[in-house]
Amino acid sequence: MTNILTGIHYLLIDMDGVLSRGHTALPGGQDLITFVEREGIGYLLVTNNSTLPPAQFSARLANMGLTVDADHIMTSGVATAEYLRTIAEPGARINVVGEPGLVQQLESRGFVTVTDRHADYVVAGWDKTLTYEKLKQACLAIRDGAIFIGTNADKTYPLENDIIPGAGSILAALIASTDVQPRVVGKPESIMIEQCLRLLGARADETAMLGDRMDTDILGGYRAGLRTIMVLTGISTLEEVAQSEVKPDLIYQDLPALLAEWAPLRQARL
Repeated sequence: MTNILTGIHYLLIDMDGVLSRGHTALPGGQDLITFVEREGIGYLLVTNNSTLPPAQFSARLANMGLTVDADHIMTSGVATAEYLRTIAEPGARINVVGEPGLVQQLESRGFVTVTDRHADYVVAGWDKTLTYEKLKQACLAIRDGAIFIGTNADKTYPLENDIIPGAGSILAALIASTDVQPRVVGKPESIMIEQCLRLLGARADETAMLGDRMDTDILGGYRAGLRTIMVLTGISTLEEVAQSEVKPDLIYQDLPALLAEWAPLRQARL
């Protein structure tokens, strides 16, 4: 354990289930941010949630008592829009199944968002205003040949006391109705993680992924060659870890337990 924690120079931190659940901060969140900033550990909050732009996530965290600048937040909406810039022509028409935060990211990069079947791409994310009409038009666009992209494949989303459908549940409906698998940008796929490493100027072997989900955070970090740290404050359980072929390098009950071990190790280096 000691070697893993002392070798971490960069940290990718999941948000939902790690720093907060719903609109409630989890214990140790601000202490973790203060710790990594004080110790000079480069970091990004990396969320598969595409519903808000980074500035609004920063404001939402502030309302929970967590101070994080928008420049330290990477969303699957940002990552997806950046990915589209590498494969799509300027002005490409994109049918969006998602919320205003995702639409804003796409439109700010020169793409034209549409609500009908006449699209070059379908981009689907978490959409709490989902309607049958949105699903129908996206389905028709994909069947007409639009390239299908998912911001992330999280089947569920953790609230304070409940677990509700996530973006992956929406992708599942489109997959079922089109027989087409999407290109997924968010965790556990590599696109967003690689973008984060480039932004930080970090190597995989000196970076850790901190998350609560085996199927996204831990699997994504493992695939990218990162160290992985899991906390049990979100979705995945120890039972799920036991049944998985991929294991986290470290597991903690919560962020205070992680900091209780990590902070003394950093002090010992001084």
